[in-house]
Amino acid sequence: MNPPKRINISISSTIVAACFSVQAIGVGVYISYGVFFNPLLAEFGWPRAAISGSSAVAFFVSGLVAVYIGRLNDRIGPRIIMSVSALFLGIGCMLMSGMDTIWELYLYFGLVFGIGLSSIDVIALTTIARWFPEKRGLMTGITKVGTGAGQLIFPLLASFLISGFGWRKAGVILGALALLSLLVIAQFLKKEPDKPEPGLQNPTGRTARPPDGNLSFSEARRTFPLWLLCIINLTIVSCLMSILVHIVPHGRDIGISAHKAAGVLSTIGGVSMAGRFIIGMVIDRIGGKRSMILSLLLLLTGLFWLQTADSLWKLYIFACIYGLAHGGFFTVISPIVAELFGTASHGALFGLVVFFGTAGGALGPIFTGYLFDISGSYALPFQLILGVSALGLLLLFLLKPVKILKI
Repeated sequence: MNPPKRINISISSTIVAACFSVQAIGVGVYISYGVFFNPLLAEFGWPRAAISGSSAVAFFVSGLVAVYIGRLNDRIGPRIIMSVSALFLGIGCMLMSGMDTIWELYLYFGLVFGIGLSSIDVIALTTIARWFPEKRGLMTGITKVGTGAGQLIFPLLASFLISGFGWRKAGVILGALALLSLLVIAQFLKKEPDKPEPGLQNPTGRTARPPDGNLSFSEARRTFPLWLLCIINLTIVSCLMSILVHIVPHGRDIGISAHKAAGVLSTIGGVSMAGRFIIGMVIDRIGGKRSMILSLLLLLTGLFWLQTADSLWKLYIFACIYGLAHGGFFTVISPIVAELFGTASHGALFGLVVFFGTAGGALGPIFTGYLFDISGSYALPFQLILGVSALGLLLLFLLKPVKILKI
């Protein structure tokens, strides 16, 4: 192996490690909000829908800003954008420590933290899509394992910090950790390889195949598959985020301790790592659409089981099935955008698809909390989540390839 190729492989490995870490920290801290849910209920007595709403606002804001983040990333690259986002994400989390009113929760976590969260997916996954055109599925899967690692580590970390220091100091510690870590990691990010060298873009040494062509953002937005993919993402992410926000409160409601309920959330994160890696490999073999169908079939299986999951062991079985589906779905979104439209405008197009997902993810937890407040049970909300997921699967069968012409 000659020296230039070793350098190239080293650079590409650094890119994967940086994107992995961005996913782990950003998503891990966000998911940990579910562990803060009950302490906020205990101290302030706010309705569950109101507490869910701040998480939903953060998710929605992240998607709204992601549309612009994606376009900026297409132009100037990820390093500066990720550095600024790290400040918003960390400061937003730390400011929560001094809040006493509901509007402060929405301002600090919903808005400030949400702006910081906007770069986590778009920056990491667009960077991977451009660096690895041939092994895009596998490398995206490896990167998305970082999300699962974050979901595994940070909820447990948050739970122990809250037990030891209280929820206010726990927020400061998590925010400071996220800010400093993401600032350092951002310095290792690079938009794309300087040259399309085989050793750089494809560590196996085989010549990377270029895409058939690329659609501009204006061209892609006039196609039916783009908007259908947006709607599919909206429906499924609304279900996925509702589960993540409400599974810990559901566990507490059926008599499970705080640490064990947080363990269910962490199990989802841990198992999702396997789902992300497996689906990442599958994408390169059978394509994005079939991989997404597989993920949604697993999701429906898990949601059927959840309807009667009234004990700890049943919740852990659900967490395993759901974790595979969760990890697989979030892994396939970026590669399927690249497959359909190319990578020239991947940041902007992926940002748009992410926005629809975050809109659904914002509405889902709020509506789930509202249905709980009026019914006193998660039975009805979980039934609705099952139905909406089935609708998303039906819509997926309508998704057809886009003919990408060389330009």
